[in-house]
Amino acid sequence: MADTLQGRIIEGEFRSPHNGFQQAPGSIHNDEVASKLGFKGGTVPGSVHMDQFAPMLVQTYGADWLAHGNMSLHFTQATVDREEVKAVMEAASPRSRLTMFNREGDQVCIGTASGETRDAESEMARRMATQALASPGALRILAGYKIGDTNTGIPMRIEREALEKSLSRITERLPLYDEGVLPPSHLVRLAHISRPTVLAKVNQSVGLFGALEIRIADGPLKAGHDYVGRTTMLKLTESPKTENAWYDVDIADAGTGEDVATVTFMIRFMKASSPLWARPA
Repeated sequence: MADTLQGRIIEGEFRSPHNGFQQAPGSIHNDEVASKLGFKGGTVPGSVHMDQFAPMLVQTYGADWLAHGNMSLHFTQATVDREEVKAVMEAASPRSRLTMFNREGDQVCIGTASGETRDAESEMARRMATQALASPGALRILAGYKIGDTNTGIPMRIEREALEKSLSRITERLPLYDEGVLPPSHLVRLAHISRPTVLAKVNQSVGLFGALEIRIADGPLKAGHDYVGRTTMLKLTESPKTENAWYDVDIADAGTGEDVATVTFMIRFMKASSPLWARPA
């Protein structure tokens, strides 16, 4: 497969992803909230952009990618509702390179993918390894957390009706989705059910996806099925404008207890959104 993959470029069409969370109060997806923080408007969730790469990955690795594949994206520029973006894949072995651009040619995200569950050199793994830990006492929004914090027994389920409703506005619709298979964005959505538990201490701070990685071990995952999650805090970092939480959400089949997928999140919490950064240290 390495010979057939190497250097092959696959380009998608420009699509107009929908921001389905504009009405969420206190969210970066809300126009008013995002504008106050310096964004053009409410942002499209980065997970939505994952769906534009899915047909390329299935074309390259087969439908088995939805059962045993991975995708890892680092987001470099937020987009707003209906902003046109194009996905590009450079197929290669052992991993393919993913990029996305808007009409102006600005890069929206960069990443990697392969037909294997794990990739030790994925985009997110490499970036996380280079990030320095936040200095002791530097964090305010994430001050209540430490590396190794865990949560277990989190019920997770996406109803079939919810999936079918969202498929009407998905950027790239694969036939398998009509059979209840979760698109990449919905695998993230399933894992994100853990957010009120794992990030219960951040109060009103506004966060957005800085990076996402999905690793499917025994899929495809489906709507209308019960799963259970556990979370592990991997790293806590900061930048001049953000505090960043990196954590795994391992998803197990509720019936068998066997792990079927993992989603790794890097969530950037905007310092400007938090009253904890409105006062001197």
